[in-house]
Amino acid sequence: MRALAVALLIPMTAQADFLRDYAETRGFLQGRPVAARPTPDGKHVLFLRSPPRSPEQSLWELEVAGGQSRELLTPAQLLGGAVEKLSAEERARRERQRVSSRGFTAFEISDDGALLLLTLSGRLYTVRRADRHTTELPTGPDALDPKLSPDGKRVAYVRNGDLYVLELNGKSERRLTHSDDPRVSNGVAEFVAQEEMFRYTGYWWSPDSRAIAYEQADNRPVETFQLADPAHPERPSHAVPYPRPGHNNAEVKLGIISANGGKPAWVSWDHARYPYLASVVWRNGPLTLVVQSRDQKDLAVLAADGRGETRALLTEHDDAWLNLDQTVPRWLEGGNGFLWSSERGGAWSIELRDKTGALVRPLATDEGYAGVLHVDEAARALYYAGSPDPTEDHVYRVSLDGGAPERLTREAGLHTATFARKAPVYVLASTSLSELPRYSVHGGDKPVDLPSVAETPPFFARAELYSVGERQLRALVLRPRDFDPHKHYPVVLAVYGGPHHRQVIRAAQPLLLKQWIADHGYLVVLADGRGTPRRGRAFERAIRGDFAGPILDDQIAALDALAAKLPEMDVKRVGVYGWSFGGYLSALAVLKRPDRFSVGVAGAPVVDWRDYDTHYTERYLGLPATDGEAYQRSSLLSYADKLSRPLLLIHGTSDDNVYFLHTLKLADTLFRAGRKFDLLPLSGLTHMVPDPLIQERLNGRIIDALNGALHPETR
Repeated sequence: MRALAVALLIPMTAQADFLRDYAETRGFLQGRPVAARPTPDGKHVLFLRSPPRSPEQSLWELEVAGGQSRELLTPAQLLGGAVEKLSAEERARRERQRVSSRGFTAFEISDDGALLLLTLSGRLYTVRRADRHTTELPTGPDALDPKLSPDGKRVAYVRNGDLYVLELNGKSERRLTHSDDPRVSNGVAEFVAQEEMFRYTGYWWSPDSRAIAYEQADNRPVETFQLADPAHPERPSHAVPYPRPGHNNAEVKLGIISANGGKPAWVSWDHARYPYLASVVWRNGPLTLVVQSRDQKDLAVLAADGRGETRALLTEHDDAWLNLDQTVPRWLEGGNGFLWSSERGGAWSIELRDKTGALVRPLATDEGYAGVLHVDEAARALYYAGSPDPTEDHVYRVSLDGGAPERLTREAGLHTATFARKAPVYVLASTSLSELPRYSVHGGDKPVDLPSVAETPPFFARAELYSVGERQLRALVLRPRDFDPHKHYPVVLAVYGGPHHRQVIRAAQPLLLKQWIADHGYLVVLADGRGTPRRGRAFERAIRGDFAGPILDDQIAALDALAAKLPEMDVKRVGVYGWSFGGYLSALAVLKRPDRFSVGVAGAPVVDWRDYDTHYTERYLGLPATDGEAYQRSSLLSYADKLSRPLLLIHGTSDDNVYFLHTLKLADTLFRAGRKFDLLPLSGLTHMVPDPLIQERLNGRIIDALNGALHPETR
């Protein structure tokens, strides 16, 4: 009964109230400013903000000099009480960007700062900042990914898979492309570009506003999945092209077309060697594209002329894989040089190169580099994000002429910045273990905070940071708020563990729910092992060809090293839970190491990597035809017949990232092997779970599953 007493010291009503508040405020983030951007002249900052218990965001403006803010526009003013409607394409785009807010989710500022462009319910609006005059543009419904031309006279957008341009003065619309097959799209980034390359757009204005470069994606060779809601068989299914490992990708081309219409010039490159169009840049310098090989070991940076002819600026090679950095290449004004980043030396290096691609000088070397933020050419200064401590992010400044970088942010935590284009003003976004995200404006007479109306959480996590084991794995431990040093506590391992994500960071918000779990009488542990970023090239690439080995081994190594320091940890009672890659790792842990894990909760797990997408999976595991053993040892199906511990599987039935078929395949294999498990399907939900009620019920089920195995006396 000892563990039961620990859990009940915090009243169950308080625990339930927190879970409800957490869900309805979306982790106490609603009501905080987001997407904050200074105007080009630095005199104002525009941002989005919702009420504390509503996801519907309005547009706000803050005057930097006086610190006063005002609401510029609300969705209700435009919709007049009508319900916001999104096309299937827009829903998919937001899913790729992990956007679950409503109302205004993005905005664009013209280069002169006078005009704003917004999207709402598939329609486009311009707002004159001087008098807040709002105009609905005659684009029809379902306009996607709108962009103002650099001169502010036109707006481009995609509708039904084709690219359009609208003259803002005459309000005349021009269709630039004509696809006669819904599987061929113009101006839209293909699935793997959005989901895995972090490239969310498929077209780019020329600097002089006279032309547009656009992607044409032919999905006819791609295998088609039918996405349907089993709870509503009367609704038609939705056909989705989904490229699985070893199967065909979309065939991608890049065209250049006049904004007045006409025939496109197609950009030429070696498509057989470099089938992936990883990124495109067209600002200050020539149209520049980064193309990548299918195995992602090689890439080339190419500059194109108006006829589509290309010249190589540089190439990169890595024996394992090349990471993509979407903040480079970045051309300097006048096109006389550009910035590039590379890991070829074992750690990230930011480089200045001339217009031919030749190296001028390295500007900074930092294994914790996280991306270019801004270039102030008048001051000859580059600003970038990163930190040698993988638990933190800071803002750095370094001279384009060389010299040591200077760290501008001092407080421990995560920091990033968004800069005005023509003024020394920036918005600093900061968070720490004791503070939820906060925006402050710098460069004026004194720093000014953007106003928040968010609710304050009733507690912050009791977080302890460690570096443990021979690899100095970063780990974090949360204790119950009523911790008794004389007792032993079961452990809950909260995992992700996969590439491109850090669990162990100095940020309060991701730990709130984990502290709630700890308050049920657990020590909650998070650990970042091999495969996670910001620890150098070798540390990250140690997982090449094997998801089931080093990643799980390092989680266990972190547990053992922490147990040696913390005798209150009962490592004979360990539960594990996670979502997405973390769901995969949770299921893997109880299947492969039942001697170490007593229970697992696996949300939206990838079960068989042959059923995930090409660009992600092949980067780490290779091709199924030549690297079949890597797929076999990384598949949960290889270990399913060994299940001997409680396992709860959770999955959204409409997930279009990790399809529901994954959990169904595992459930079928477990059932045929005579193994007991629990399955919780989330009807109609995708990879995200934004609904507050579902969030509340879901976390209640997770804690019930953990308690059932680790605190059986509470049942």
